[in-house]
Amino acid sequence: MSQGSPGHWAPLDPTPGPPAPPNPFVHELHLSRLQRVKFCLLGALLAPIRVLLAFIVLFLLWPFAWLQVAGLTEEQLQEPITGWRKTVCHNGVLGLSRLLFFLLGFLRIRVRGQRASRLQAPVLVAAPHSTFFDPIVLLPCDLPKVVSRAENLSVPVIGALLRFNQAILVSRHDPASRRRVVEEVRRRATSGGKWPQVLFFPEGTCSNKKALLKFKPGAFIAGVPVQPVLIRYPNSLDTTSWAWRGPGVLKVLWLTASQPCSIVDVEFLPVYHPSPEESRNPTLYANNVQRVMAQALGIPATECEFVGSLPVIVVGRLKVSLEPQLWELGKVLRKAGLSPGRVDTGAEPGRSRMISQEEFARQLQLSDPQTVAGAFSYFQQLFAEEQAEGPGRLLYRHGFSTILHLLLGSPRPAAATLHAELCQAGPHQGLSLYPLAFCLLTLACPGQFQAFSLHDPLHGKLFNTYLRPSPKPQASVPGSPMALANGTVPAPKQKGD
Repeated sequence: MSQGSPGHWAPLDPTPGPPAPPNPFVHELHLSRLQRVKFCLLGALLAPIRVLLAFIVLFLLWPFAWLQVAGLTEEQLQEPITGWRKTVCHNGVLGLSRLLFFLLGFLRIRVRGQRASRLQAPVLVAAPHSTFFDPIVLLPCDLPKVVSRAENLSVPVIGALLRFNQAILVSRHDPASRRRVVEEVRRRATSGGKWPQVLFFPEGTCSNKKALLKFKPGAFIAGVPVQPVLIRYPNSLDTTSWAWRGPGVLKVLWLTASQPCSIVDVEFLPVYHPSPEESRNPTLYANNVQRVMAQALGIPATECEFVGSLPVIVVGRLKVSLEPQLWELGKVLRKAGLSPGRVDTGAEPGRSRMISQEEFARQLQLSDPQTVAGAFSYFQQLFAEEQAEGPGRLLYRHGFSTILHLLLGSPRPAAATLHAELCQAGPHQGLSLYPLAFCLLTLACPGQFQAFSLHDPLHGKLFNTYLRPSPKPQASVPGSPMALANGTVPAPKQKGD
């Protein structure tokens, strides 16, 4: 890979940027001594009765759900159910569902705004998605159709309710399933009011309600108007949030059932009509609706999402894990007083060499033997995949992807794409390992990151181009030809990961 000139890349702005948004995947519940006593008493007296009665009502839902689809063929279920089945079973499930949430402590559902008709908005998008209690939003929406995992059909009672709902099912194990789901969503959304509305949780996973996760484009593929629906739990203590790291299912259920009264607010925002460009670009459509909802909620709209089993955030054009597996390396090196500017001056440009533990300690100016052994162990693990990369000591695609995955948690396909773009200007298909090692280590030490990246000629492009935050869109000007249907502007286009 040719080194190029640092002047070809716009350097990072050395001025500090805005504070980072809170991690939306972490929910910490801090209880005072008085609150602990209250939950011990109510948890022993009130919660068991509430949970028991709620489960009884849940099983009472099954006959109504079964009756609506009993005797119908798969072909008949491809059309909306009407007649006595719709009247009796729909009202029965709606009433029992409200009773179920009431028994769990949700004594009040406060509704603001007006729900649009199915002709005005065939699709509803609800956010923030923060808990397994969020299906309560189905009640003021008159039980719209939902999208769910096909695996949930095998869950007792829940599977019967999904069949009753005529839910759109997606299977994670069938590659063609997503394409069929897209076609079914488009068919129902463009049925001219024949089908009831379809409700999506576009974030796709739960958060702590402190920021909106990145919206997935599935709800916006049909290009039809959508109505945003906001969900708030304005209670003095947040016992409902069920985040990636935080209280588990049983604890959330028990604490919420121990509350004397829980309140949920459901707010219907005005229908969002997409512009022609948004109708053609579901990702742009999703991003603009996300910003509208975040503004109404008063919380930031983020690029955070789940990729596999890891929460990630987009940094420039690279997805980086919010909590990488080797993030402890940064703590070790910061404690040891790492100086990232001390790169290996003895290595030739474009080449690298393996170093011993003694040289590793000398380069980083480490003296404590325990710290040296710990840091060098992480270093060896980080570059273990590089050993068989080739005689030129260049870092090829597999090793580069492994490094970014271990240190930053970046998905391997995204890292492979980045490697290809970094290498396309040079005669080789690899990157020099040793300078890159210190570039990546500085990511574990963000306070020292900018100074080093601005002065490294070989891998400056990695930081200045691929890890540089995207510019924020400016507010639209009335009458501007770029303004969209609801007064927002298109987000800057980025290369796909």
